[in-house]
Amino acid sequence: MSKLRFRVVETAFKKRPVEVAVPKERPSEYFAKYVFNKEKMFRYLPSKVYAKLIDVIDNGAPLDRSIADEVAAGMKKWATEMGATHYTHWFHPLTEGTAEKHDAFVEHDGKGGMMEEFTGKLLVQQEPDASSFPNGGIRNTFEARGYSAWDPSSPAFIVDDTLCIPTIFVAYTGESLDYKAPLLKALRAVDKAAVEVCHYFDPEVKKVYAYLGWEQEYFLVDEGLYAARPDLLMTGRTLTGHDSAKNQQLEDHYFGAIPPRVAAFMKDLEIEALKLGIPVKTRHNEVAPNQFELAPIFEECNLAVDHNMLIMALMRKVARNHGFRVLLHEKPFKGVNGSGKHNNWSLGTDTGVLLHAPGKTPEENLRFITFVVNTLMAVYRHNGLLKASISSATNAHRLGANEAPPAIISSFLGKQLSQVLDHIEESTKDELISLSGKQGMKLDIPQIPELMIDNTDRNRTSPFAFTGNRFEFRAVGSEANCASAMIALNSALAEQLAEFKKDVDELIEKGEPKISAILDVVRRYIKICKPIHFDGNGYSDEWKAEAARRGLDCETSVPVIFDNYLKPESIAMFEATGVMTKKELEARNEVKWEMYTKKIQIEARVLGDLAMNHIIPVATQYQSELIDNVYKMKGLFPAEKAEKLSAKNLELIEEIANRTAFIKEHVDAMIEARKVANKIECEREKAIAYHDTIVPAMEEIRYHIDKLELIVDNQMWTLPKYRELLFIR
Repeated sequence: MSKLRFRVVETAFKKRPVEVAVPKERPSEYFAKYVFNKEKMFRYLPSKVYAKLIDVIDNGAPLDRSIADEVAAGMKKWATEMGATHYTHWFHPLTEGTAEKHDAFVEHDGKGGMMEEFTGKLLVQQEPDASSFPNGGIRNTFEARGYSAWDPSSPAFIVDDTLCIPTIFVAYTGESLDYKAPLLKALRAVDKAAVEVCHYFDPEVKKVYAYLGWEQEYFLVDEGLYAARPDLLMTGRTLTGHDSAKNQQLEDHYFGAIPPRVAAFMKDLEIEALKLGIPVKTRHNEVAPNQFELAPIFEECNLAVDHNMLIMALMRKVARNHGFRVLLHEKPFKGVNGSGKHNNWSLGTDTGVLLHAPGKTPEENLRFITFVVNTLMAVYRHNGLLKASISSATNAHRLGANEAPPAIISSFLGKQLSQVLDHIEESTKDELISLSGKQGMKLDIPQIPELMIDNTDRNRTSPFAFTGNRFEFRAVGSEANCASAMIALNSALAEQLAEFKKDVDELIEKGEPKISAILDVVRRYIKICKPIHFDGNGYSDEWKAEAARRGLDCETSVPVIFDNYLKPESIAMFEATGVMTKKELEARNEVKWEMYTKKIQIEARVLGDLAMNHIIPVATQYQSELIDNVYKMKGLFPAEKAEKLSAKNLELIEEIANRTAFIKEHVDAMIEARKVANKIECEREKAIAYHDTIVPAMEEIRYHIDKLELIVDNQMWTLPKYRELLFIR
């Protein structure tokens, strides 16, 4: 082992003290300690201001700017009492991360001194540079003005000494430059459309909420080993590395005992998350070595998205305190499971859950079926768009592998629900819908209580599966902003529900009874969206062929998948729901294509550097030692015996020569291919060129590097190997 690698690995594997500061209070006592939630608002705001702000938060009432000064005063008073000295508008630009600019609570007092100040104007809006964030051409370099605007529906919170105010981010000309603005519009659109459909069943429904429960998968690696891998450091994944002899094949890591160092990290993370109002609940080992998962209780979609972005930042921070680095890349290690972020999505009203079955009455069951079928219709009509919403250069490595859903959107419903839809489709008369709840199952073990069995199994190969009272969008990537998928899904459903109401109202106007009209339209929709319904094995080659026959989007090139955003039906849907304009969609696609190109470009540069400055020098050095050994053999033994004894070394010498020559030749070719691609002005065509030429070249180069890793003397290899990276001591 090289001296540098030996020191790094030895340091990483040294036993570390496991320390975690556990608060003496129960979690319920310190939950949301650093959040300006309703309880803090009630304490720090005048009663009339509090009432107006709650109306904005709960009912979507227009924000009265006249209350901004009093809200700002109360918010500042609470924040400074908690030790905050600065404030920032916290937003989600199109970088997949978050952004913030910190300002102190200070102004001149006019007497040569300073005073603490935070006004309503500073709370409501700020002015980040709109040309310095990805904008897809909406803003030129010389057109810099943009605005961040307060989102009262997501509470402010404190991180370290800074009050963070969740905001949207828009250009000077009004176009959204972030994820939150279109997300809020999509949630408003689905609320409006769903309320109108709910009124067929319950006129008292006033609001419909979209809920989200994300499951965050991630890897942990020792910080020293991470630092010794330039590819992990700069791209988030290993660009080289042969399988470890042992990885996940024994299936012993999933739900296994959590390693003590990891448990200490998880406890610290949970404490800090709870203080920030993130209701984390579940933690466990995932399938791959060093892979773990955390999940919260469901929340309203906008807040859940904010909390997921916050938890990813928090994970990185807390991990450093425990000698770890968090890897959120969808596929940091080849040959073992990648990481996703399952988006459990559901709808609820101010009176109950919409996607809950069985209902107490036949009408409740019909309402449930109505929303399920409309969801299926939305997914069917926009399956390519939904795939585009979760596609990226990083998630492309994960989708379609044996641990992740395929890159074809379909929906699993389960036996009972499938039978109900089939029955409705085949029925020619209006019948009451019967749905059964959980059934009891007794085992032949007296001391084991009766098990309550769900009315449907689960299907891990389905990208969009119904799992009881929600749909699980399993194809979302682990480092993605959940808002991308939620914007597409909620917008598509809003459009579909509006279409459903139009179709039902037309039948009612012709004199058909309401229930009959609803069933007629539902029956027609079940037939139309049947191609999206698939309960089988999504990994099979047969399904790929069948999906193509059904007309589903089977494209695998990420840059081409992005075209779905600019299809006429997508543009019409986003504009009809008021979520995004054609100009905004075109700009976002420019950003997506450019981001794809840049990520592959960085990976190619890093791989080229590793190949030329790490791999080939080490391989040729080892080759020289083998050559020296062959010559020494000839000096020690008779020619025939020396030839026999040196045969293996001669084979290795030749193999190293062939592989290093291949690597050098293909690195040079890859550099030339990049130069050609970089001259392409159209961002879409450039991204396609990188996908079609650079990505395959990188895979070919990696193959030969990984073979060299098995040949070269372990003491000489400079990069920490998978067997060192993937097993926490």
